[in-house]
Amino acid sequence: MRYLISGASGHIGGALCRRLEGAGHEAWQLVRAPGATSERSIAWQPELGSLEASNLERFDAVVHLAGENVAGHWNAAKKESIRASRVAPTALLSDAISRLRHPPAVFACASAIGYYGDRGEEMLNEESPAGTGFMADVCLAWEAATARAATSGIRTLNLRFGVVLSAEAGALHQMLPPFRLGLGGRMGNGNQFWSWISLPDAIGAIIHAVAHPTLSGPVNIVSPHPVRNREFAATLGAALHRPVILPVPAFALRLMLGELADEALLASTRVEPRILARSGYAFQHPTLAEALARVLR
Repeated sequence: MRYLISGASGHIGGALCRRLEGAGHEAWQLVRAPGATSERSIAWQPELGSLEASNLERFDAVVHLAGENVAGHWNAAKKESIRASRVAPTALLSDAISRLRHPPAVFACASAIGYYGDRGEEMLNEESPAGTGFMADVCLAWEAATARAATSGIRTLNLRFGVVLSAEAGALHQMLPPFRLGLGGRMGNGNQFWSWISLPDAIGAIIHAVAHPTLSGPVNIVSPHPVRNREFAATLGAALHRPVILPVPAFALRLMLGELADEALLASTRVEPRILARSGYAFQHPTLAEALARVLR
């Protein structure tokens, strides 16, 4: 198959490209550059609304993973950058592929479990309504931006990612230095649910969803076993053979990260991968201990 992937320089996109190429597929990159940087790259400038649609002909699948990293202190400018990097580029790409003579069979677009908001103990699946808050609003607009592709007949997937566990990037990467020093602990009261997935399973789930012609719409990219933050911290400490004794107070997280603290780290989002499970996806790392053993290896 011929895949076109945006966000290929990120840890998910890069891993996806490597997995596809290792399996004998063509993995082309949609890159933010004035010109193509390699034989299998296509340039676009989404901030300028610039994309030559004719370059997108005859791909079997388009996987759109590009977007501003949410890490860092959230202020008004950061939040606007997060929104702008997701909604308008997705609409641009969705519109472009909808007008092709030979469009892809499937358009898989990243989203996030932030769609559900802070929901406490409630178990959430793909049919659960959207929550409230900044990320819920962004995810609603982000997924709505894929509508042109969907209404044109392209099978469209909204991949709602949980916390993707990788030692090289993302939340786990940022947690590792203090935990390795024995300075890790729960965040806030630790009662909030975190829905996570190992990087290898995230890649496997993307490929699975693209390959299954009956799947469309939202797909939760999470493991079948969400855990409370206190359990996450304890399991990470055990994997690193370090004590877990220093909780991070909620006020300190808010001081360091602004609204990101309440929207992500302190929010409770207990999500199940109902669509993946019903379609037969076999998780490589269904438990947190297994996932950490793999990604920290």
